[in-house]
Amino acid sequence: MGFLDKNYLLESKPAREIYQSIRDLPILDPHNHADIQEILDNDNWNDFWEIEGATDHYVWELMRKRGIPESKITGNADNYEKWKALAQVFPELAGNPTYEWIHLDLKRRFGINKLINIDNAEEIWQETKQKLSQPEMRPRQVLEEMNVKTLCTTDDPTMSLPYHKTMQAEDSEFTVLPTFRPDDLMKIGEDDWNSKVDQLGEETDLQIKTAKDLISALKKVYDYFDSLGCVASDHGIERPFAYHVEEKTCESIFTKGRNNESLTQKEKNDFQAFLLHKFAELNAEKNWVMQLHIGAVRDYRNKLYEQLGADSGGDLSTQDIEYLDNLKDLLNTFDEELEIVLYCLDPTHLPTITTIARAFPNVSIGAAWWFNDSNFGMEQHLEYFGSVDLLSNFAGMVTDSRKIMSFQSRTEMFRRSLSNVVGKMVKKGQVPGKVAHELARRVAYERPKELFFE
Repeated sequence: MGFLDKNYLLESKPAREIYQSIRDLPILDPHNHADIQEILDNDNWNDFWEIEGATDHYVWELMRKRGIPESKITGNADNYEKWKALAQVFPELAGNPTYEWIHLDLKRRFGINKLINIDNAEEIWQETKQKLSQPEMRPRQVLEEMNVKTLCTTDDPTMSLPYHKTMQAEDSEFTVLPTFRPDDLMKIGEDDWNSKVDQLGEETDLQIKTAKDLISALKKVYDYFDSLGCVASDHGIERPFAYHVEEKTCESIFTKGRNNESLTQKEKNDFQAFLLHKFAELNAEKNWVMQLHIGAVRDYRNKLYEQLGADSGGDLSTQDIEYLDNLKDLLNTFDEELEIVLYCLDPTHLPTITTIARAFPNVSIGAAWWFNDSNFGMEQHLEYFGSVDLLSNFAGMVTDSRKIMSFQSRTEMFRRSLSNVVGKMVKKGQVPGKVAHELARRVAYERPKELFFE
């Protein structure tokens, strides 16, 4: 098997046959961090660093690990110097999925089969720069060529979403939908929480003095997002506090927060739990899917956060999370009333959320996420939950990407990994060939279409 050849990741004849049957299915991506303004403006990208390194904290972290100075990662060095720094250490990234993704982008999008290293950095830079100047290499055209049919961006409820409004008024081969992501509004007691609440009040033309006012404002935002085709909310939470909290308790906590009074950790947890129930209620009314991304410990590396801010590569996962007690009330309150997708960042929690999904028909398991979205992580993920719950109820692949150029490479890695997992079942006599092909198609396309977009 050659590097990224036609049999890449496919270890058996059944796996190869299954992959051929799903490789060209449309891409439906219900969770990513694409920049809709970039898609709407549809300007040509300038260079290879811009499309592969400029916004990707995966790349930044690996460069730091290999000793590249910050000036050539997120600093003031020009893009060519940053690209050369990446190329210098790129062979040392082998084994990490970033090594495969960027080579796949180079191969699939540019037709360049060279291995990235410092010796050919200049050559790759010039070849890609020339091709990026062509009309077919603009964001919309690339998305169309990749066969992306629907993608859901990640959007703060304090934003007015003008680009979504404009995008939906235009003819396009694909659809871009907003996703309601209210994380900052749940972080009562943090320095910028009050300003976020004020922004929400300005956006909805409401004075938010009480928790009841906050819910009224959120209902207006839900109506607005719904008018733009939103199909899901998404909640990035380190610990899933979602137990029942009385409204009067939340009102007291909210008042203290608005007055910048000190809050206990219990009060902060109670506020999150109260809001998650409210979001679930609103989701059920709108028939949206509720996605819970659980377990990311944000900005753990203080120096990095202080110098560069959030989303700069200082996040990690933790085993120290209680799922069952914290989620029980939410799950039982909305049993068969709301579609819920659970994502865990630490893979040791997969047995817990899988057995939850097995018990609740309205709960689905989301894709192997972030640190786990490698071939290794995805195959383990699929094999385990498919043997305990049902692969046919998988919520579907998400790119979780900030880079348009990587949508297909990430999807290709997933579909090859899926084909290999299902192909093993065929080879071991667990599943007949025809059923395996139908299962792979459902997991790769039909199920996410059914769950999110029908």
